[in-house]
Amino acid sequence: MDNNRIKVESPLVILHGDEMAQVAFEQLLKTFVSSRLEIELREIDLSAENRLVTNGHAVTESIEALRKYGVGIKNAGVTVNRSQLDELLAKHPDLKEASLDPLATKSPNGAIRKGIGGNITREDIQFRNIRVRRPEWVGRDIEVMTMDNGGIKNSFNELSRATGIIKLLFVGSSGDPVELHRREINKGDPLLLATNDTLDITNWAHRFFQRAIDEKRDIYLGLKDTVIPGYDGAMRATIENIYRKDYQARVEELGLGFHYELIDAQAARIVSNPPDHALWGVPDNTTGRKLFKLVNQLKLFGIPPRNVHVSISRMSAGGGDQYGSFNAPAKEDGIVKVVVDGEERHARHVRKGDPMLLMSNDREAIKDWVSQVFRDASRKEKEVYFGLKREYMEYDEVFSNVITEVRRELAKQHTPPPSFMIMRPSSQLKKMITDPPRNALYPSQNLDGDIYSDISAALGGSLATASSIIESKEGTMLFEAPHGTAHDLFVKYQESGGKEAHFNPSALIYALGNALEALGEKDGNEELAAYAESLKQALKDTVADGIVTADLKGKTTDPDSEKVVDLYGFLDALQERL
Repeated sequence: MDNNRIKVESPLVILHGDEMAQVAFEQLLKTFVSSRLEIELREIDLSAENRLVTNGHAVTESIEALRKYGVGIKNAGVTVNRSQLDELLAKHPDLKEASLDPLATKSPNGAIRKGIGGNITREDIQFRNIRVRRPEWVGRDIEVMTMDNGGIKNSFNELSRATGIIKLLFVGSSGDPVELHRREINKGDPLLLATNDTLDITNWAHRFFQRAIDEKRDIYLGLKDTVIPGYDGAMRATIENIYRKDYQARVEELGLGFHYELIDAQAARIVSNPPDHALWGVPDNTTGRKLFKLVNQLKLFGIPPRNVHVSISRMSAGGGDQYGSFNAPAKEDGIVKVVVDGEERHARHVRKGDPMLLMSNDREAIKDWVSQVFRDASRKEKEVYFGLKREYMEYDEVFSNVITEVRRELAKQHTPPPSFMIMRPSSQLKKMITDPPRNALYPSQNLDGDIYSDISAALGGSLATASSIIESKEGTMLFEAPHGTAHDLFVKYQESGGKEAHFNPSALIYALGNALEALGEKDGNEELAAYAESLKQALKDTVADGIVTADLKGKTTDPDSEKVVDLYGFLDALQERL
């Protein structure tokens, strides 16, 4: 045993992931953990395939380990789409889709956040010499098209009048109510039912594709079908079927492009690297209206110089909003009903195939989150900008009430809350991108937070130049990189037999440093805490010396002195500075 290794008392939870991120993660653990620390690693395979094979047990095992040991680091994993799921099921023919637990196929992120009761804070890594070239937006010929009706805009939403069970019932051709979903709810918790009309989706899709053809624009379509498969996935299937049947040949004949991507990744890509002549389709009108307003603002005023430190806090505990929803397309024409504690609160007609979504949130979890936001902002002297549609959304009004409640409680404790403002979510997004104060925190609900995080990270230089922490009020901390698995880079890595290892490990390294620092503080291990700090500093020094991966090429203050390296070259350079 190497006596020079730092002894660590508490175990560290390691949640493994997929693709190129996993290649980098394994190398980081070998280089900066196993060879330098005498530590017990509680390792769990959270890859897409293992989540499926274990029927979701890998997710529950991860939650249990985090709650038991308190500190962990999570790598990015794949959330399978329909074709990927079919491939995995073909590889494991003994598995039957109908008997799979939802945790086997859905993103594990929401379940983990809910399981540990944690909320996410994402922050820029403060590299000294990263200066991102601002994309030229003024006059850019990009149009955003969204649906006028349906979804959350025309939802039923209210604050629960009772503590009990909320049920979603469906009455079809049999005339008998069928229970689709149930969950516990407390008095005062917000709840919401949204549906969309397949006929409206179909008509929108025809207008969308025809407009792109008439105006000869490249086509971009963005939804969140991996996390909300029964709602966004149903919309995507309808829209893409229409594209393939009626428009694909004409689009290809005109030499136009069609690009589908998850809405958070697509928003980051378009805002940070806008196409020249495009029609951007965001069918979900809640998200679509925000991005429509942002794009119009950018076309008028552009993006200002970015010399600010952006933090985003996502409300993810409590299983709230779309990420913790029940969502599914209607199996036949009928009536869907919301029943709370035995009382029917709402009913509406739906057609076969119409996407349905029921979501709720926990008022106490909201209060914990707001308290955490204010604590973090006070500690780091940040201004806070909330985004809420409280004037016509009872679902959002509870957040406003809780903000006032927490502020008063802090005042009684003689703890002044930070400066804060409440604005519409679209104004919050525009503020973050076009008029950011130097040191601000932007609290967002889950889906908004996903989109805002990716946009902010992309404008910061790369999705690998930010860090994330999920923290619960009990003190459980899970650190992670906010980027994905880098599928395209993984394909090149495989095709080259492992010779082309292009990946920026900065966010993973920083997350590892933060996790080790938290473990050092927990154990009172000053040597470990110092090592963690030196690891993060070595990362900053490596980039400051002009040694960068391909995604940061040309983005430092001295591009001529940059040395572009692959994953292994970057890790070697970092080791030299550690």
